[in-house]
Amino acid sequence: LVELVESGGGSVQSGGSLRLSCPTSVYTYSGYCLGWFRQAPGKEREEVAGIDSDGRTSYADSVKGRFTISQDNAKNTLYLEMNSLEPEDTAVYYCAAGVVVITTCDFGYWGRGTQVTVSS
Repeated sequence: LVELVESGGGSVQSGGSLRLSCPTSVYTYSGYCLGWFRQAPGKEREEVAGIDSDGRTSYADSVKGRFTISQDNAKNTLYLEMNSLEPEDTAVYYCAAGVVVITTCDFGYWGRGTQVTVSS
């Protein structure tokens, strides 16, 4: 069983920063994968960043250089540090976890989401 509860969302002005946290029990498994997704009003859900048990990371082009995904195995927590936030980053952010299947991540567990609002 993997439980995910995002926190750290809120309202910030353009150029500001936020750090999202997601405690998870995924670290008890081997071959796990974690990711941050977001969904803005009227838009489809998109993957923002991903990380696996080997520490490999990936980012959407729209956030590369501004967002950093990381994990603290000792604290069983996934993080997303968001810098230089822009109004376009406004969305509900979700933490997701799963198991690596071949070369892809089967995201079978999802958090409830945390709102991030960036004003100009």
